[in-house]
Amino acid sequence: MEITPEQAESVTEGSTKSRWPSLYVQVLIAIALGILLGCWRPEWGMSLRPLGDGFVKLIKMLIGPIVFTTVVVGIAGMKDLKTVGRVGVKAVAWFEFMTTVALLIGLAVAHAIKPGSGIHASVSQLDTSALDKTLSGPRPHGFVEHVLAIIPDTFVGAFVQGDVLSVLLLAVLVGVAVAGLGDRATGLVKLTEQVAAGVFGVVGIVMRLAPLGAFGAMAYTIGRYGVGTLASLAKLMASFYLTALLFVFVVLGLVLRLLGLSIVALLSYLREELAIVLGTSSSESALPRLMAKLEALGCAPSVVRLVVPTGYSFNLDGTSIYLTMAALFVAQALGVQLSLGEEVQLLLVLLLTSKGAAGVTGSGFVTLAATLSATGSIPVAGLTLLLGIDRFMSEARALTNIVGNAVATLVVARWEGELDLTRARTVLASRGVEGARTHGT
Repeated sequence: MEITPEQAESVTEGSTKSRWPSLYVQVLIAIALGILLGCWRPEWGMSLRPLGDGFVKLIKMLIGPIVFTTVVVGIAGMKDLKTVGRVGVKAVAWFEFMTTVALLIGLAVAHAIKPGSGIHASVSQLDTSALDKTLSGPRPHGFVEHVLAIIPDTFVGAFVQGDVLSVLLLAVLVGVAVAGLGDRATGLVKLTEQVAAGVFGVVGIVMRLAPLGAFGAMAYTIGRYGVGTLASLAKLMASFYLTALLFVFVVLGLVLRLLGLSIVALLSYLREELAIVLGTSSSESALPRLMAKLEALGCAPSVVRLVVPTGYSFNLDGTSIYLTMAALFVAQALGVQLSLGEEVQLLLVLLLTSKGAAGVTGSGFVTLAATLSATGSIPVAGLTLLLGIDRFMSEARALTNIVGNAVATLVVARWEGELDLTRARTVLASRGVEGARTHGT
């Protein structure tokens, strides 16, 4: 199912043309109002948390059906299973490469700036009650546990649990099976396409609530933690945001430059999606819109529908940077000296655990806890130091993740010869959906 100009408009605009400002402007205004309310009346801001949580839950409700239908249609649309395998291998290879680069950059910056030095915290003096509440619930630690956690207990269990990796596994299996049926599965593929179109229609309706969700989420964050919270750990905050910006504009910018595209133009093209992610602190909230935008940009639908959902679990560049920087911050703050072997072990474990960090607020924090538990070299109790600012850093994680997945899709599509570069350059030059509609499918 290829995104038509009309579908691209409905998903990316989120509403029909009217005298109201664009969704991008609405979300930015909502974020600003949320910050002001959180500062002026913190208790009011905290009471608005259900608005942000409710919007993210609405999006999460649709993620399972979107990932399942798009991946199944994407694999079935390739028809040749060798093509599916080739695209999958290229995507995973790129994901692993960029994840490793992100982890190493985070490690290098943490060593250079040493954001945790000078804090001189002690595990015995830390209040871990809030940490225990945040990390309540079972978490897989080892390799075997992570693999088994991906497999759902039942066919519908993946959708009930809302685990993207489980839904992705199920979608790949069904897609491969459907592709193997050939012409006999034509009716099933068309039905799946129609279901996907219906789900995207629901997304268009839900996205009208994005400003409300962004307003509630930002008001709660500022009201709950306060701007003053940032001052005590400003060094780590500044280091992480600077590293994320350098990664996007230098590393990803260089990758796009090699493709003959501009990172600035891509960011402008995805400005509405980035605004929604900024307001909700969740990259999942922009998943449907990102897929529509990339198809309208000139990437083959089959590539988009396989690479983007997979990337949301396997290509979390922002989360990877955060994981290494936060781990070393805790070690430095507690005075823990890590040997070269322990740092290598930390990187190897993060290459595994980072794959389970879905693009939802707080998942990176839980993943970091699981990593420290698995290595045993850094006390998990030290994460108490990050509780106050983790929410503020989740925006940068989510923003970097979504940009990384957009670039990854363009790279794999170009690698496969499934990217219309002329169209991509023209659309990016227009910096808006109008360019996609003018050069429609």
